[in-house]
Amino acid sequence: MYHKTIPYRVFSIFNNVFLTILSLLCLLPLYHLLMVSLSASAPANAGLVTFWPIGFTLEAYSKTFDNANFLSSLWVSVERTVLGTGLALVVNTIAAYALSKETRVFRARNIYLWYFVITMLFSGGLIPGYILILKLGLMNTLLALILPGLVAVFNIILLLNFFRTVPKDLEEAAFIDGAGHLQTFIKIYLPVSIPVIATVSLFMMVGHWNSYFDGIIYIRDSEKLPLATFMQTIIVQADMSKLDPEVVANLSQRTIRASQIFISALPILLVYPFLQRYFVTGIVVGAVKE
Repeated sequence: MYHKTIPYRVFSIFNNVFLTILSLLCLLPLYHLLMVSLSASAPANAGLVTFWPIGFTLEAYSKTFDNANFLSSLWVSVERTVLGTGLALVVNTIAAYALSKETRVFRARNIYLWYFVITMLFSGGLIPGYILILKLGLMNTLLALILPGLVAVFNIILLLNFFRTVPKDLEEAAFIDGAGHLQTFIKIYLPVSIPVIATVSLFMMVGHWNSYFDGIIYIRDSEKLPLATFMQTIIVQADMSKLDPEVVANLSQRTIRASQIFISALPILLVYPFLQRYFVTGIVVGAVKE
């Protein structure tokens, strides 16, 4: 058998070792961050914390959850991620369903498809986008963070290619039974497209959760900042004014930042394992064009 040959065994061992090392390189920084957040201020500031917490304490997490600005930013990110992902799924799946049809069914298909593809190559830019949001009266609102990225052409392409793999017999049987396009889309296409929908949902969730630049541009009030923007102002800009002065005075800024970074990364870490089993299937099938 091929899998029992010596070259294949050598490759398997090398591949497993390489992937293990790569996984550790990805996980160790996050693990170290957790250890720093659980350590006392003095050893954390001195850089003594490595793989185990020194002077174990949960004070940094306690103070982080007592920070009203952090909690409000956390809630804004939750709202943005849930609402943005939900709306984007509705818009993108409906668009993909229409574009997956042949030109004899949807005559303007190629026109719309090229229109979407061109937007992947060219965009209006930052200033026109800012002016548009300003003129629409969406500045300093949650919709300013959701609407500009509502239509994701890459996700539409993944979805429409997956929809093309759905057997036409199922669709024709639904039409014979009197179903329209909407019923066929909801009862036939969506149930069999769970892998690609889960994959696209993961892309959207991570994108919304980690996006910080649009918060800097469109949001003016600190209590309306998404969590990624809030963290950017504290970590990159080193602006500690959004933290409780008592927290800054009594605790190490390093432990506070470590706890906040870990908390901000935790939701995606918890969601990803549930969607990971659909990830490969959704990407492979949705990326292959017939």
